[in-house]
Amino acid sequence: MITDEILAKYEMTVGVECHVQLATDTKLFSGADNDARDKSPNSVVSPIDYGLPGMLPVLNRRAVDLAIKAGKALNSSIAHISRFDRKHYFYPDLPKGYQTTQLHQPIICSGVVHVPMEDGRVVDVRIHHAHLEEDAGKLTHFGDYSLVDLNRAGTPLIEIVSEPDIHSAIEAKSYATELYRLMTYAEVTFGDLYHGNMRFDVNVSAALKGATTLGTRAEVKNLNSFKSVERAAEYEFRRQVEILEKGEKVVQETRGWDDNKQKTSSQRSKENAQDYRYMPDADIPPIVLTDDEISAIQADMPRLPGEWRQILSQLGLDYLPIETLLDAENEFRGKINILQMIEDVIADPKKAKFIANWNVNILIPILRSDIDFKIGQTDYLALESAIYELSDANKLSSTNAKILFRELADLDELPDVETYATEKGYIQVSDEGAIATIVDEVLADPISAKAVEDLKNGNDKVIGFLVGQIMKKSGGKANPTLAQKLIRERIK
Repeated sequence: MITDEILAKYEMTVGVECHVQLATDTKLFSGADNDARDKSPNSVVSPIDYGLPGMLPVLNRRAVDLAIKAGKALNSSIAHISRFDRKHYFYPDLPKGYQTTQLHQPIICSGVVHVPMEDGRVVDVRIHHAHLEEDAGKLTHFGDYSLVDLNRAGTPLIEIVSEPDIHSAIEAKSYATELYRLMTYAEVTFGDLYHGNMRFDVNVSAALKGATTLGTRAEVKNLNSFKSVERAAEYEFRRQVEILEKGEKVVQETRGWDDNKQKTSSQRSKENAQDYRYMPDADIPPIVLTDDEISAIQADMPRLPGEWRQILSQLGLDYLPIETLLDAENEFRGKINILQMIEDVIADPKKAKFIANWNVNILIPILRSDIDFKIGQTDYLALESAIYELSDANKLSSTNAKILFRELADLDELPDVETYATEKGYIQVSDEGAIATIVDEVLADPISAKAVEDLKNGNDKVIGFLVGQIMKKSGGKANPTLAQKLIRERIK
């Protein structure tokens, strides 16, 4: 049995290859629809995708532009000249008998992804390169036969190849997560993991700590969730350590991940570049780009996660709230723009921090857990700003603020928030004279006698009972902070 002590003798090394489906309307070399979701098999395919004789590809310029944007997100330079090659292999979902890709002159050169970790570290994962290529089709297996669906054939991809700079399963998961954020924030991909818009191949090796060479790697293919990246890396590292501890050798191979069994299994021996008989694709001219073209395309870039982190950290937000906001922006994209709301009030840091925390603690949990909650046409920034103003003026308790928000958040037209809150009885009384009268009545009530005596004797916990009595007597409208202050002034 492999113990933690044995595992500690070895170092995990991980490199990730990520296939990113580009958000184009049409495929990489044909005019076929690029959105195959919920489409019948083989219904969005052209003669070019089928690989019929005499069909010539025409490069989709939009795919090139998106690759240039992806390069910006990866902190990479863009090649002024890049070329396509043919990668030969024979499989039922590849009708041409080769895949059009880029081996020798990829469009995206070396770069780096800065991966923030929960413990405060930033792991820098170098990008070796990223290249444009077309996707293959899809095979579905049924016992002794398989069916081919070529809807995905010819879909434009970039394959992002990292250096082996990752040394734990959690780092692998964090890198995959950050890569997803970068590509979606840059609007390079739709980021639909369920439909395979991003897929991760994880290369894992194990070697004794201090070794000068890396261990033999195994590649785990087609992972489509961040958790599967983490668990596959964990399992594969442990499997390889078990092999090495027996004095045996790890075999370089391609393995698949079974999410139900939480284990990898061998699929085929790992091919090398020469096995694919790469050759230049004579049907596609080279991509030639000028500095001016590259700059113009990259100038039209949305704000990326790193820029948002700088803005949010200046408000005093910690790692988890920031990451929650970044993830929610993707999760609810097209429905509500949470980060934009924060930016709209950034000139008032106190208010901006309140809006940020409100969304982290109130709105986002509601959106994720309440299936009955519907996002209305309400001006959410106006609603949250009004709640901030009322709370900051001690007119609204935290409990009533949440109730008020739930009542107004799914409306299509926002009423005057303070008027509405007043009519509903949510505005708390902060008139010191009015509350003082209630405090005196509660302290004089026989039911409070024991609590009053305990408080005089130093039992501070009983003040909660007294505040509760005041809230009850005021119909929940008394400012509890002011009530507690007045109690302490009277009982010394």
